[in-house]
Amino acid sequence: MTKLEQIEKSVAELSSKDLAAFSDWFDSFQAARWDRQIEEDDATGKLDKLAKEVLVDFRAGKTRPL
Repeated sequence: MTKLEQIEKSVAELSSKDLAAFSDWFDSFQAARWDRQIEEDDATGKLDKLAKEVLVDFRAGKTRPL
C-alpha cells in the first residue's frame, strides 16, 4: 500500500468531527503553501512578465471593474 493509499484509508475512517478538523487543517495547510509559492515566485521575478502584461491591458482600457 502506498503512502497516499494509507492516507486515503485513514481519512476515510475519521469520525465526522475529526474529518471536519482535518479539513480545516488541510485548507490552512494548502493556503500557507500557496502563499509561500506566490512569495517565492514574486521574489524570483516569475510574476514580473505577468504584471507588465496586466498593466499594459489596464492602461489600454482592456479591463473592467469587478
